[in-house]
Amino acid sequence: MLSMLAEAGSYLNYSELGLDPVALDLGFFQLRWYSLAYLAGILIGYWYLTKLVDAPGAPMARRHADDMIFYATLGIILGGRIGYILFYQPSLMNNPLDMFKVWEGGMSLHGGALGTIVAIFIFSRVHKLQFLRICDYIACCIPFGLFFGRLANFVNGELWGRATDVPWAMIFPTGDGVPRHPSQLYEAGLEGLLLFAILWLLFWKSQARYKPGLLMGTTAIVYGASRFFVEFFRQPDAQLLDFAQRTGLSMGQWLTIPMILIGLYLVLTAKGRRQRIEPIAGQDSVA
Repeated sequence: MLSMLAEAGSYLNYSELGLDPVALDLGFFQLRWYSLAYLAGILIGYWYLTKLVDAPGAPMARRHADDMIFYATLGIILGGRIGYILFYQPSLMNNPLDMFKVWEGGMSLHGGALGTIVAIFIFSRVHKLQFLRICDYIACCIPFGLFFGRLANFVNGELWGRATDVPWAMIFPTGDGVPRHPSQLYEAGLEGLLLFAILWLLFWKSQARYKPGLLMGTTAIVYGASRFFVEFFRQPDAQLLDFAQRTGLSMGQWLTIPMILIGLYLVLTAKGRRQRIEPIAGQDSVA
């Protein structure tokens, strides 16, 4: 640690990047990049969903996609915040008003995923649509939110990585002056770009979308494996550092294990769920 501090001057200082968590400051109102990241993920995800439902054999029509964005947004925000409080910061329950300060950060991707699944279940029941197939289509849109969310974490200078001496290490303002992994960028690349590329290939270049659960399962596996891997380079939350030391794995890693197992089940059993797909939007049936 002392040697890293001595050599800290040779590493990129995050402050030199000139990044500001606040995108727009009007004095009486501040618009943060964190909020814009969620907005961008939702809007671009919605745009992409409309492209997906235009393809043959879609499980829902354009009118359903318009409604789905509302359900998904509620699931992401409520699930993400509740998950963060339960898994990462239970102390927020001591001050109920702090639980609603979403704009200050503090969202769990695991909680957001669970909240979205619950929202899709309710949506599919209301509209009498196939739950797993709706999940598959929504899963293809998830990488946008993950990518922009991790970039927002980087702009905020938060959730940085463990101390390291790799050439691309950065010194973050709240990182004790020690060069650290820019783990937010690792996650943006793996959970965002890589996951999108895999799902794009499966959806547009294969028959994956006609096997209910395959795309959702793939998303769970790739995200879970990526998160599990990056956690080896990401500094555990301060309040959970002792937990990570006692159990050998961080909270993020423990939460990804059931996700990966569920994903494997969905992928391995997807072929058995293959059926003749009768489209909702009026295109030709797909055997």
